[in-house]
Amino acid sequence: MAKLPLSLYPDPVLRRKSRVVDPARPSLRALVDDLFETMYDADGVGLAANQVGLDIRVAVIDDSGGEDPMRRLVLINPKLVGEEGEIEEEEGCLSFPGLRAKTRRAARARVQAVGLDGTAFEVESGGLLGKALQHEVGHLDGRLFIDYLPQGQKALLAGRLKQMRNEAAKARA
Repeated sequence: MAKLPLSLYPDPVLRRKSRVVDPARPSLRALVDDLFETMYDADGVGLAANQVGLDIRVAVIDDSGGEDPMRRLVLINPKLVGEEGEIEEEEGCLSFPGLRAKTRRAARARVQAVGLDGTAFEVESGGLLGKALQHEVGHLDGRLFIDYLPQGQKALLAGRLKQMRNEAAKARA
C-alpha cells in the first residue's frame, strides 16, 4: 500500500466528472488499498479517486476511522439514487485542509454502486455515513462541499477560498 498525494482546491480534477471504470480492472484492488491508506493517514472518513488526481468513479468510506474493518465501504461507479430530508451540519474535506463549514445536505442518502467483487449493491444511510455517501459521490460528479454552503457561510469563507486559489497559482508559476 502507498500513501497518495492529495489534490487540493482549486485543482481542476476536482471539478471534472469522473469516468466510469471497469470493476474487473486488475489495478483497482491496489488503488482501493492506497485510497484507504491515504484517507486514514489524513484522518478522513471518505476519499474519492479524483482527490488523488484520478478521474475515475471510485471512492472509499469508513465511518469507523479504521476501528471496524466491516465498516469499510468501496464504491465503484456509484450513483446517488435517493435523498430524503435536510440537515445542516459542519463538514470538512481532505482537499480543503483545515477548512470546515456548515453545509446543507439530505438527512438520508441512497447510493447504488459495484463492489470490488463485481457485485452491484445499494446502501442507504443517514448520519455520518449518509453525509459521506453524498460527499464522495459529489466529488465524482465534480461537486465540492463548498457548493452546499448556505450564502452566509460562502461569504465567510470567500477570503480563505481566494487565498487557496492564489497559493495554487503561485505554486504553478
